[in-house]
Amino acid sequence: MGALNFTDEFEKMPSEPNNHITLVLGGARSGKSKKAESLVMALPPPWIYVATAQAFDDEMRERLEAHKERRDDRWATVEEPLDLAQAVRDNCEDDGALLVDCLTLWLSNVMLAGRSVEWESDALLAAIKEARGTLVIVSNEVGLGIVPDNKLAREFRDAQGLLNQRVAEIADNVILMAAGLPLTLK
Repeated sequence: MGALNFTDEFEKMPSEPNNHITLVLGGARSGKSKKAESLVMALPPPWIYVATAQAFDDEMRERLEAHKERRDDRWATVEEPLDLAQAVRDNCEDDGALLVDCLTLWLSNVMLAGRSVEWESDALLAAIKEARGTLVIVSNEVGLGIVPDNKLAREFRDAQGLLNQRVAEIADNVILMAAGLPLTLK
């Protein structure tokens, strides 16, 4: 029986992708976007912000501008309201950090566009699993309130809850934000 050579065995092991995924959950105005931005900014640039929101009215345009004003010129912004899986594939690289803000608006866009939630969610999860570099994802925790009074709202709440569970399952870290305070879940 020969001596075990750990160096040879180590070199035969498949290399793991450089995949670091953090999910930041919270309710409206919980501080989830600011927390996610701070996580990314703790890393060296380049930083890419994937914005999923669409501005359909003046109030939403103001909200989007406030988000943009928090970010300086070290951030690149990719606006992608629907094809989020492709945006993750195209922009999450070994040497950078990608922030997706947010899954909730993206899922709303998918549903309102009449796309298959299941197919789009599966494609997004596959892209997240393949992503290289650091990926920080923001999403709303929508299951803490009352049961919505209409079918579309209930379907959205259920789909968002399932999507959050699926992302949390593959994430390395999950943070729940409440009143600006982080609670580490994973």
